Amino acid sequence: MSSRAPLTFSAVSDVGMKRDHNEDSYLVNEGLGLFVVADGMGGHAGGETASKLAVAAIERELKGAAEQPENPFTSAAPLRETPLADALREAVEGACADVFHAAKATPALDGMGTTVVALLIFDQGAIVGHVGDSRVYLVRAERVLQLTEDHSLVNEQVQAGLLTPEQARVSRYKNIITRSVGFEEDVLVDVMGVATETGDTLVLCSDGLANLVEPDEIGETVRTAAIGEVAQRLVDLANARGGDDNVTVIAVRCG
Repeated sequence: MSSRAPLTFSAVSDVGMKRDHNEDSYLVNEGLGLFVVADGMGGHAGGETASKLAVAAIERELKGAAEQPENPFTSAAPLRETPLADALREAVEGACADVFHAAKATPALDGMGTTVVALLIFDQGAIVGHVGDSRVYLVRAERVLQLTEDHSLVNEQVQAGLLTPEQARVSRYKNIITRSVGFEEDVLVDVMGVATETGDTLVLCSDGLANLVEPDEIGETVRTAAIGEVAQRLVDLANARGGDDNVTVIAVRCG
């Protein structure tokens, strides 16, 4: 494993105020520098199963990659050329196949799927893998940057100039996603590299947070709370505003 500055983090998954079960899942593997949030869909059993299968598959695939002779985690390649990008993409693709085949094997789970945001932090920076409308934000000093682009119907309408961002927030179609892990056997995974700086905080979240809490409020929470309290404070803020969905947050600070 390549060297990496120490990471501190907090992680919380909450059912919210309106739902009776939690279809979100998350994963933290400090050894790999791996953090994942998945928001399942497909009914009570389907959504929960899809998100759990996805996070487990991503961890399994990356653990397997670390055991190969050409271990991507030991590469000294710069961020632009790191083999970790392909490793993360292949891990999410493997998760997609796992969820798809599990759904086909069990009629009650047919049609299930999940969003995924996955983060790998290593000595050269960070790699983000993304499918769906869960998000990753980068908080650096006074700036907050949304790193991921929602794979959703309303975001496509915003990009096409058919809706304003304000209209998108209240659209009855805002929960329709255009890309998910497991609904089909294969999926296109967005992967990007991020050059991190000491003190940066990366926030992964399901749409239960993003739909109710603005980016500048996420930044304010990161700047004013201890990192060990950030995830819970953001979940509490979403719940105070109605908590109409499951809410999952991971906040990771680069050492």
